[in-house]
Amino acid sequence: MLEYRVFWSMVVASAIAVTISAFVAPWRVTTGLLVGGLLALFSHSWLKNSAAAAIQLSTVGGRPQLRLVQFLLRYAVIAGVVFAAYTLDLISLPAVLVGLSSFVVAMFVEAVREFYFAITKREETS
Repeated sequence: MLEYRVFWSMVVASAIAVTISAFVAPWRVTTGLLVGGLLALFSHSWLKNSAAAAIQLSTVGGRPQLRLVQFLLRYAVIAGVVFAAYTLDLISLPAVLVGLSSFVVAMFVEAVREFYFAITKREETS
């Protein structure tokens, strides 16, 4: 459930940033936020699947080198997409970095949610 909430918080944070940027910023900034947000969602999903597979391999006794390659490939794919879009002058690089930071916003949303329930219910949640 936590992973679901974090993922949707990332979606909402990215959508809000892109929507606001569409009205107040140049189109390269908006495109950068969109690309960064999509890459953050892609990275989050890929990391979740890679981590689950790595844990499963470690319990069964598989080849962890393959999982390490997939883990590093995720960064190569992200860097390749950002490099290509920046080279074609389609994005603003700082905007991509802000879009990639949607995970941070999602974690703050989750922290505020947990703090709220800890105060109002006087108990731990999760």
